[in-house]
Amino acid sequence: MSAFVEYYFDHLETQPNDEREANLFEQLPHLLTHVAQTSPYYRQALAGIEFGGISNRQALTQLPVLRKSDLMSLQTDDSVLAGIEPSFDEIDRLFVSPGPICEPESNQEDWWRMGRAFHAAGFEAGDRVQNCFSYHMTPGGLMMDSGARACGCVVIPAGPGSTEQQLAVNARLRPRGYCGTPSFLKILIDKAKACGQSLSFEVALVSGEAVTEPLKQAFAEAGIRVHQAYATADLGLIAYESEPGQGLVVAEHILVEVLRPGSGEPVAEGEVGEVVVTNFNLEYPLIRFATGDLSSVLPQASLCGRTNVRLRGWQGRADQSTKVKGLFVHPQQLEQIRRRHPELTKLRLIVTHEGGNDKMLLRCQHSGAGFDASAIAETLKAVTKLSGEVISTTDIADDGVVIEDRR
Repeated sequence: MSAFVEYYFDHLETQPNDEREANLFEQLPHLLTHVAQTSPYYRQALAGIEFGGISNRQALTQLPVLRKSDLMSLQTDDSVLAGIEPSFDEIDRLFVSPGPICEPESNQEDWWRMGRAFHAAGFEAGDRVQNCFSYHMTPGGLMMDSGARACGCVVIPAGPGSTEQQLAVNARLRPRGYCGTPSFLKILIDKAKACGQSLSFEVALVSGEAVTEPLKQAFAEAGIRVHQAYATADLGLIAYESEPGQGLVVAEHILVEVLRPGSGEPVAEGEVGEVVVTNFNLEYPLIRFATGDLSSVLPQASLCGRTNVRLRGWQGRADQSTKVKGLFVHPQQLEQIRRRHPELTKLRLIVTHEGGNDKMLLRCQHSGAGFDASAIAETLKAVTKLSGEVISTTDIADDGVVIEDRR
């Protein structure tokens, strides 16, 4: 086996990025045609769009964004997957995650595409892996299970909790690898230390939570090399850590955009926005699926040689909706205001509570021509049904925050 094959999961990880983009956009019209013909939801959502013209990232903005929050209302007893799946023939499992939101799974090998995250984290064929993600109701356990097995690992389906039993399994089977949440790994480290036990873990793939600096220090002191994976129950793997502290490399076979919260428009490189993903999964295709997570694109490729785009990591939630005087205000409404006034380039709504009353201040960054605070205030009231002060500014940060609730 060559050193190249040992270091990378496959040749796709090092292909030129423009070649990767060209391949994905060559496939996209075929995917759109297929789902429009076979999926009831997409037949309606994509009506009237010329698929052949969706050949680059700018053209992607013609396609509607499907928000994770929309799935709860779209999924019904008669259509548990919202009519998105072309056919139930290839679906083997159904999960119900908090929300509640249903997610499907197919038994195809590494259907969630997690294998390359395990490979980049240093898992090797023959390793035993203690999988501490839940196998109950949500897909996390089986998602990680399939990824570890795609690397040739032997999986111990431990699930979460039961720390004493977990330590007993670790002592008996001596797994080299751990996968689960970072907080549970810390619990196991602390419990083992209190019991005078030496954990067998050398490598770990963690997900579901942020890895804080104190956690990183604890893992390093325990001698465990920890990598992160960014995945969701709907999409599977989105991005993974190949070099600690160097961001997350976007997975193959998906298109990732970073959009202004509440809109379908991309932000500039380095600016924080909502992570939106298009997968090419014929069993459960998700086109421009808004995850609700905030992140930003890092410049240049990873030092490890993988050429795909890198995300900085989780930087907050895009759903910044808040209630003002009994009415909800949403990021989408701020985007409506921005679109009605072409001179506006960026908005931030500040919500405060003064003298027993909620107050709104709309800070506006603009191109300099035609700024009319009174007209914008009227639009603000028309869209939100609430009054607020409007001011001009030049210093709105590129942090993805559209609504800042200071109460």
